Amino acid sequence: MNQPLTCCIIDDEPLAQQILATYIAKVPFLILKGSFSSPLEATGFLRADKPDLLFLDINMPNLDGLSFIPMLSPRPLVVLTTAYEQYALKAYELEVKDYLLKPFSFERFYQGVLRLYHDHCQRLPPPERAAGPLPAPPPQAYLFLKVGHRLQKVAIADILFIEGMKDYLRLYTPQENVMTLLSFAKLEEQLPVASFARVHKSFMVALDKIDHIEKNRIRIADHLIPISDTFNEQFFAQLKRFQ
Repeated sequence: MNQPLTCCIIDDEPLAQQILATYIAKVPFLILKGSFSSPLEATGFLRADKPDLLFLDINMPNLDGLSFIPMLSPRPLVVLTTAYEQYALKAYELEVKDYLLKPFSFERFYQGVLRLYHDHCQRLPPPERAAGPLPAPPPQAYLFLKVGHRLQKVAIADILFIEGMKDYLRLYTPQENVMTLLSFAKLEEQLPVASFARVHKSFMVALDKIDHIEKNRIRIADHLIPISDTFNEQFFAQLKRFQ
């Protein structure tokens, strides 16, 4: 079994602390070890307990979250929780793992921590096994999507990007475009988290198919896909892992 992520909250708003604690309690791979109202209050705990993940507010009295991050040693994974979107570029420079803009939903919270958990598990050394272990199952290579009255087989490696069209999704591949009655939420459950990124309420892209990014648009083959403000910080935080 993979090891859970221990985490800590630093936020001077009691309601924000309570919401985060409630969200964390719903996630089986997160364990809340402490909740504090200021970085100064949390310093001793962070040095002693060394949590894996820190949920950190930005605007706080005496010492703000962005100034506190360079002081962290060792530095945990940091997720900023703030009501101010203008700090996203600075957060990116500080290698923050996610940027949650208040008020954020549980779905947005879970999407971010699930990605971090997958990355965390991939970095862990493999557990020792007894002689003659069963081989691990291969990663899922195909989707079977309902198209009209048939199930259409689509290779995940062929997907360039996905476009949402009301109740339908259109999957673009070099061979064909496939229209299926499905939501993004259901499709994301079947796709490898590290390989795809939501960049707009109507678009998801395969990261390895991106030709280039310019301003707020992504070029994939002959297509230009917009990057919306809603998904901007999350998308570039995900790209950070490949730099």
